Amino acid sequence: MKSKENEIDFENSIGPWIGRTMKVIDYYLHEEIKSENLDLTKEQIIILKNLFFNDGINQNELACLTFRDKSSLTRLLVKMEKKNYIKRVKSKEDKRINKVFITSTGKEMFIQTRPIIKKIMNTMEENISNNEQQVMISLLKKIQTNFGLTLQTI
Repeated sequence: MKSKENEIDFENSIGPWIGRTMKVIDYYLHEEIKSENLDLTKEQIIILKNLFFNDGINQNELACLTFRDKSSLTRLLVKMEKKNYIKRVKSKEDKRINKVFITSTGKEMFIQTRPIIKKIMNTMEENISNNEQQVMISLLKKIQTNFGLTLQTI
């Protein structure tokens, strides 16, 4: 016998709609990147964005900013180093700390993503009024606060 208290109305719950929407956005972002023949992933764009505005940040801070665990960030940074998008330098004060810098190639790649990101954002915001956008942003911030988080995105 099913209990009513364990039933979930997925069609009228916020979570599944946010998840579906992110999948759609991720799909279109991936397709746009591919159509421009850029050798990047969404995750790499997020790293490049953070370094573009906070160059030389230490690897642990970058992990916090991007909500990645240290080991998955390390794997991602290794791939990005091989592509010459970033470089890691041991801190002179503490050799256990790596500072992460964006290279000129990484800056160029990030700049090339700007029109793609703008296009995705314009598509996302089409037929949504400024007031509706502000309400949505406010609601999403409330959801993040409910989890004790504020998220940084691209």
